[in-house]
Amino acid sequence: MKAGDELPTLTIPLTRTLIVAGALASRDYQDVHHDPEAARAKGSPEIFMNILTTNGLVGRYITDHFGPRCTLRKVAIRLGAPNYPDDTMVLRGTITEVTDGTAVVRVIGTNGIGHHVTGTVTVGLPDGFPDGVSEDAPEGIPEGSPTGIPEVTA
Repeated sequence: MKAGDELPTLTIPLTRTLIVAGALASRDYQDVHHDPEAARAKGSPEIFMNILTTNGLVGRYITDHFGPRCTLRKVAIRLGAPNYPDDTMVLRGTITEVTDGTAVVRVIGTNGIGHHVTGTVTVGLPDGFPDGVSEDAPEGIPEGSPTGIPEVTA
């Protein structure tokens, strides 16, 4: 692992359920994250993802690569184009620095209208982290599941 190495991309379908559930899970009850009429009344064409959900997805992207024993030491992100339902966000990362058991990763998340999130994540690597992906990292995301957890339908 060295500066310049790219992480595999992560594609996340932006469902209405993901956007609303993320807002509720982070206790962000702003109506623009769950009520389409209120969002339109406030100038948005549709509900949109909140920053806390985006922050969680960026963290998940990093831990998917480095494994569950890594430590997110600093997450510094900035939002751009909103994440609306029925779009897709693609997260990409490039390692910019590796020193003393830490890596800094430049992260960019894009959707159909532009850059949704940009920033850097400083990650503490677990002892003995190899030159590559952690053995603890998941192999992939079940098809149709934006969270990596199989969807349950009622």
